Amino acid sequence: MRRVQALVMALALLAGPAGAKEPPVHPAVVSDPAPDAAYPAGMDALVIPAGDGAMNGVMYTAAGAGTHPTLLLLHGFPGNEQNLDLAQAARRAGWNVLTLHYRGSWGSPGVFSFANAAQDAWTALLFLEQSATVARYRVDTSAIVVAGHSMGGFMAADAAAAEPRVAGLFLIDPWDPSETAESLATPQGEAAWKAEVAGDLPPLAGATYDSLTAEIRTHADRFDLGHRLIAYARRPLTIVGAERGIGATARKLGAQAQGGNPDAQLMVWPTDHSFSDKRIALADALVRFLKSVAPTAR
Repeated sequence: MRRVQALVMALALLAGPAGAKEPPVHPAVVSDPAPDAAYPAGMDALVIPAGDGAMNGVMYTAAGAGTHPTLLLLHGFPGNEQNLDLAQAARRAGWNVLTLHYRGSWGSPGVFSFANAAQDAWTALLFLEQSATVARYRVDTSAIVVAGHSMGGFMAADAAAAEPRVAGLFLIDPWDPSETAESLATPQGEAAWKAEVAGDLPPLAGATYDSLTAEIRTHADRFDLGHRLIAYARRPLTIVGAERGIGATARKLGAQAQGGNPDAQLMVWPTDHSFSDKRIALADALVRFLKSVAPTAR
């Protein structure tokens, strides 16, 4: 009996104070809003010209009259996880969402490279600010947020740092190419990178192990994510890392960012790089971040 009582008491302590509950998930993550017959939600496939090619993209448009805050959502390398569940949650929260495939990836015309992907993120951001885009999709240019997963985290930070009008930045287990470039000095680091690239090349056009490795080796400073976060300065920023992904990098980047941006938020969760068992939590974190940037969004 004493053992049973001790076990019950231990479980109670682990559960927290009596009556304590987990904070509720934001409704936009788990439930559909009431339909708007006059201004329904929608989806529009589009092509954005970029350099020597183009980006195939999709705009998820939020329901409701008037302009809408808008999220640019960037996938990683090569983009097997596209995070479209996050796009849908953001739209239910009243946000337009633009997703895309970089030049040379997944059928988008052109050649894939890290430099091209960075240029593509910038081009997509400018696309959202164009008068024709604003009119067609009712974009509120005062509330544009950029989010990116893995390699897309670098591309998101790179574009946001260069555009002071970006209202927020949300990074999901972000990759720092300069850190990988540094690791190439060891046989173990080079072997890990070679294995990573070998598995990621099939959906990429024009890219090789040598071309991608030369980019980050030769231009490590250009691809330094910590420098981009410092340039982003004191605007809203959240970094969500993954312990079984590259959470150590997220912690380092969070510390760098908080040096000049004390309000920057860092979370590192016990999950893998794709957040396979934390999709609801990740969507909830994103939606709450977006609501903090544009509290009046539907």
